[in-house]
Amino acid sequence: MLLVALTGGIASGKSTVARRLVEHGAVIVDADEVARDVVAPGEPALARIAEAFGPEVIAADGSLDRPALGAIVFRDPEGRQRLNAITHPAVLERSRALFAAAAAADPDAIVVYDIPLLVEAGRHDEFDLVVVVHAATETRIARMVELRGMTREEALHRLNSQATDTDRFAIADVVIDADGSLDETLAQADALWENLRARVGGAA
Repeated sequence: MLLVALTGGIASGKSTVARRLVEHGAVIVDADEVARDVVAPGEPALARIAEAFGPEVIAADGSLDRPALGAIVFRDPEGRQRLNAITHPAVLERSRALFAAAAAADPDAIVVYDIPLLVEAGRHDEFDLVVVVHAATETRIARMVELRGMTREEALHRLNSQATDTDRFAIADVVIDADGSLDETLAQADALWENLRARVGGAA
C-alpha cells in the first residue's frame, strides 16, 4: 500500500485533485468526514468539546453546533489549539483504522488521505508522499466569495485560521499549482497519478 497525504488550504483546489485521483482508482480517506464522525453524539470527543467550550456549542438535538463552535475558534488561535488537541488524536486513530482496512482489502492500494490540516496535525512524516495543492491568496478569496457566498472578511478569517503557504511548502514532496485553469490542474493530477502508480509497480 502507498499512503499519500493530500493537503491544501481552503479553496486551494484540493478537492478537485482528490476527485480526479478517485476517478483513476485511488482509495480516498477524507479527514473532514472522519472529523465529523468522531464528534457525533455519543463520541468521547464531543463530550470533551462541550467541556472545553461550554454547552452553547451543543445543539438542542445533542449534536455539535458547528456555526457556534466556528464563531469561537476561527477568531481565537488558542481556542483553535484546544479544539485541535481534542479532535486531531481522535481523527488520527479512526483514520489509521481506515488505512489498515484499505491495505487489507488490497495490498497494492494507493490510499490518499485528504487532510486540510496536515501541518496543524504535525503528522506529515507518517506518509510515503505529501502532496500540497496551492493557489494564490487572492484566487482563494475570490473562490470563497464567488462559490461559497462568503464575504471577503469571512474568507480572510478562514485563511488566517489555517497554516501558511510557507508551512505547507516546507512539508511538500509534490506541489500542484491550482491557480490556473481546471484543465491545467487536472493535468497535474493525472501526472501525479502516473507517478504514484510507478511507485507501486504499476498497480491501478
